[in-house]
Amino acid sequence: MPPQSTPTSAATVTATTRLSTSRTLPLQTHDLGTFDDLVDLVSGGGVVVLSGAGLSTESGIPDYRGPDGTRRVEPMTYGEFAGSSEARRRYWARSYIGWQRFNAAEPNDGHRVVTDLQRAGYVGPIITQNVDGLHQASGATDVVELHGSLERAVCLTCGEYATRIGLHERMTEANPGFRERFAEAAKAVGSQWGEQVRPDGDIVLADALVASFHAPRCLVCGNDTVKPDVVFFGESVPKSVVERCFSLVDGAGAVLVLGSSLSVMSGYRFVRRAHQRDVPVAIVTRSATRGDAEATLRLHAPLGPTLTELRDALGH
Repeated sequence: MPPQSTPTSAATVTATTRLSTSRTLPLQTHDLGTFDDLVDLVSGGGVVVLSGAGLSTESGIPDYRGPDGTRRVEPMTYGEFAGSSEARRRYWARSYIGWQRFNAAEPNDGHRVVTDLQRAGYVGPIITQNVDGLHQASGATDVVELHGSLERAVCLTCGEYATRIGLHERMTEANPGFRERFAEAAKAVGSQWGEQVRPDGDIVLADALVASFHAPRCLVCGNDTVKPDVVFFGESVPKSVVERCFSLVDGAGAVLVLGSSLSVMSGYRFVRRAHQRDVPVAIVTRSATRGDAEATLRLHAPLGPTLTELRDALGH
């Protein structure tokens, strides 16, 4: 078990809404510090991990953004989903096809190493921007799901919860033959099933297929306002979740950002908070991030191999 360390800037090596930003990320792409500096920082313990979509790409789940921080796809906003039955039909039709592959994703080396470091006492709580549940699937505990989880759904009208697996079974019953029609349409245009799956588990579908889909209804109130229990773009992160994350950052020995571009304020604010509190911030990603200016250590590297080497260097 590593000793508890107090936040210090000596390790320096050189809102409540999930909103996107039109600002592209800084062009700064060089490292700040070395791998050995990362080992030294983590060895002090008390590390709070902040993980993003880049940690799950090695599990086959794509990221929303390219290397410069611009979106590869435009996600549905909360306003669109809540305000339109047609938008909800479109979301659930796409999700019905894409979710099965998303749900089959397994933890990768990065997830497993974070869990190993947590068990060894180097890492404490994990704040994740991901909605895939892969930290928990790898055995991690004390995981704060900043943006919710795709494993659950909630009715916006009455608040009733449902499991995503149960919802999938109901959609299968209500839409016989839908998957087969999708497969035929995909074959006709020469694409593979699941080829265009997105980070939140949905997939690109033709309008004609969407129009034939029956969206799920709440089993309690009967409305079609069932929503995945995740924070959509433009939707508020629960205040209690934000406050807990701030508290975790305030008490951390260091914050380790893994695979997040920090493009949305919902995650970036915790890096800013750490910087304001003189809590060291280490960032390991493949490219530049919005938080590079606040970083005390920055490595541009693939996460799986880098974290595996980190675990080995720490003797675990």
